[in-house]
Amino acid sequence: MKILIDIQEATLSLDTLWKFLAESEGGGIAIFGGTTRRVTGDRVTEQLSYEAHEAMARKEMARLAKLAGERWDVLRIGMIHRTGIVPVSEASVLIGVASAHRGPAFEAARFLIDELKVSVPVWKKEHFADGSTEWQGEDWLR
Repeated sequence: MKILIDIQEATLSLDTLWKFLAESEGGGIAIFGGTTRRVTGDRVTEQLSYEAHEAMARKEMARLAKLAGERWDVLRIGMIHRTGIVPVSEASVLIGVASAHRGPAFEAARFLIDELKVSVPVWKKEHFADGSTEWQGEDWLR
């Protein structure tokens, strides 16, 4: 199994992820993209900003990818997270899995995004139209 892990400030490239995931033995590619939405509850979001403990985040992302590879028959896993400012409609995270069949790709991708949000040290700050800000997942900060 091949793994791609990256944390970057630049805009995420779906094309780069797709090229990594394309595999001659593969028959299914599942990709999840998390984007900045305009409205959260009853508040208008202007942008998000992300901070990460990069070394720890990369290590945890690699651990999750290896774990997914042990649970599902997959060929390639890509996990890319953005840091810095992420405007509305742009991606903050891309998760991709290639496998011989679609089932393992879907299941592994779902596992990876769910676990990433729980255990990878990346913090999100919402910037609202009224000028206020709010950290999400503040339990990491305590």
